[in-house]
Amino acid sequence: MNTNNLTYEEAIQQVELLIAQIENNEISMDDLSEKIRLASEYLRFCKEKLHKVNEEIEKVLKETEEL
Repeated sequence: MNTNNLTYEEAIQQVELLIAQIENNEISMDDLSEKIRLASEYLRFCKEKLHKVNEEIEKVLKETEEL
């Protein structure tokens, strides 16, 4: 998975697509573990992105309080 140009929204869409495929039995048993691993990578990306955004927001709020 290449995350260089990936947005949070795109990653969430990919996770939702993978979940829908799993729930609808569209993925063979042979591919299931790979798709779950891929979904896990997308979720890790989203978690890291949310953490970075949260840190940026806290920094801006702190700077604003100091004005």
